Amino acid sequence: MRIFSLCLFLVIGLSFTIVNGQKTSIKSAQISFEFVSKNVKGTISGFESESSIDLGNLESSIFKGSVSSETLDTNSGLRNWSLKSGKYFDADDYPKISFESNVARLEGEKLVVKGNLTIKETSKQVTITFTRKENQLIGTTSLYSIDYGIKIKKKREDNLVKVKMVFDINN
Repeated sequence: MRIFSLCLFLVIGLSFTIVNGQKTSIKSAQISFEFVSKNVKGTISGFESESSIDLGNLESSIFKGSVSSETLDTNSGLRNWSLKSGKYFDADDYPKISFESNVARLEGEKLVVKGNLTIKETSKQVTITFTRKENQLIGTTSLYSIDYGIKIKKKREDNLVKVKMVFDINN
C-alpha cells in the first residue's frame, strides 16, 4: 500500500510539473460581450495576440492582444453601425481595442491576469479571471463602458458590460 501511495504521489507531482512547465501562446479567440442594462449581446473579432504564457512561471507571462472595433457584431445592422460610430466606439479613428497585462498569477485553480485595457484614448486597469479547460483558457471580466467614453446610459452602474474570452492555446 505504501508503494502504491508513493507511486501515486510521484505521478501526480510529475504531471503537475509537466502541465505547469509548459510555455504556450494563444492560437485563436472567441470574444463575446453583453451590455447588461440593455440585454444586448454580441461578439468582437479581428483578434491579434503577442502573448507568451509560461504556465510554470506565470510572473514572466505576457498577455497582450487586440481586437478590431470594426468587427463589433450584435446581430443588428443598425445597432452595429451606431456602436461603431463616433458617438460610441469610433471605429474609424480608433480601429483597435487592446489589452496588455502587468500581473499574472495563480489564485487557487484560477489564473488571474491584471492589465490595461485601452478603448479609444482611455486605458484602465481590469482584472480577468481565467479557468483552464483542456486546450482553452476561458476568461471573464466586467467593466463600465462609460469609463471609456462610451455612454450607453446616464448612470455608471447602468453601463455594465460583461466580457467572456475563450482562448485556444498551443499545447
